[in-house]
Amino acid sequence: MGTKAAPTARPFSVTSEVGALRTVLLHRPGDELRRLTPRNNDQLLFDAIPWVERAQQEHDAFAGVLRGRGVEVLLLADVLTETLQASGAARIQGISGAVDARRLGHVLADELAAHLRGVPAPELAQILMSGMTFDELPFGPDATSLVRRMHHGHDFVIDPLPNLLFTRDSSFWVGPRVAITSLALPARARETSLTDLIYAFHPRFLGVRRAYESHQAPIEGGDVLLLAPGVVAVGVGERTTAAGAEALARSLFEDDLAHTVLVVPIEQTRATMHLDTVCTMVDVDAVVMYPAIQDELCAFTIRKEEGHGVSISGPDPFLRVAAEAMGIGKLRVVDTGLDGVTAEREQWDDGNNTLALAPGVVVAYERNENTNARLEDAGIEVLRIPGSELGSGRGGPRCLSCPLSRDEV
Repeated sequence: MGTKAAPTARPFSVTSEVGALRTVLLHRPGDELRRLTPRNNDQLLFDAIPWVERAQQEHDAFAGVLRGRGVEVLLLADVLTETLQASGAARIQGISGAVDARRLGHVLADELAAHLRGVPAPELAQILMSGMTFDELPFGPDATSLVRRMHHGHDFVIDPLPNLLFTRDSSFWVGPRVAITSLALPARARETSLTDLIYAFHPRFLGVRRAYESHQAPIEGGDVLLLAPGVVAVGVGERTTAAGAEALARSLFEDDLAHTVLVVPIEQTRATMHLDTVCTMVDVDAVVMYPAIQDELCAFTIRKEEGHGVSISGPDPFLRVAAEAMGIGKLRVVDTGLDGVTAEREQWDDGNNTLALAPGVVVAYERNENTNARLEDAGIEVLRIPGSELGSGRGGPRCLSCPLSRDEV
């Protein structure tokens, strides 16, 4: 789908989790998933080897549901290609981020970078996303690189990025500004180099200002929930650190993008890698939440004070302090199962990871039958999508999407 700006293009801004979704960035799974093997899938953060064609069908169904509700869907591959076509500086930055002389040595790195500078934008975008093996290098076998001679042909000279599928993590919006994140694990570190150049050089994003960007303290978009205008929750666990959460809070305060940040410790496990794996918003006053953590989830409250100061209090029960910060009496909670086993199964299958298209309207994986039924019993409209293959990297509809524009609530 083309993504060129129209004169009436909606300005980008996101101030909540549930305002009517207008524009979203997705990534349709591609050849980067075909790089996954039993030998590397753990390192590349997938729990299974996905059936790529089925994953694409499932993703197309997801995008179709969004378009059917009037959402403009931008696809990352299209946007990246357009960026590389529009800007020579973007090409240089993309190649520099992908070609690592410390790993390849200067001889091979220089030769590869020179080759990539002449590659057409669509092919270059594909290489930056899906990677390149030593067998795929365009140079003859008599290369003078020791690195090349000592590697197997199927080893990667440029690593693939199968987790690009989860566009939520490498950037997120707070108000009219975009935050570029710092991803914690090596398999995902280069994803932000692509989102960074897209926001810097694509014509659609010219003039967009940054809310936050960190190259030291890890923070990932899956840990950031915009509970209400000016109120942000940040999970600290496997991926986001306390230092990252504090740096984000102070940056948001300095730019008047938030007045309260709730820092929420979560268990450092694969099952709960992000805050949005255990809790997402489904209405202006309602969350869907994994019941095993409902009573124990707490938060440190960071508030902006007069001048440039901040205050920190807590930890206190998350649901109580969230409602107080949001200015509502109480948060409604929809839990994800009638019994512990069902709840645990559906939490693992991203039952809590819903994407709100409007207040009281969410997209969810169809497999989480109990959670979806409980959402509907609570008055939430559930738009079901297949996700058997999309979920093999541990992520649901919220993980798969980066909202760029929502209506105010």
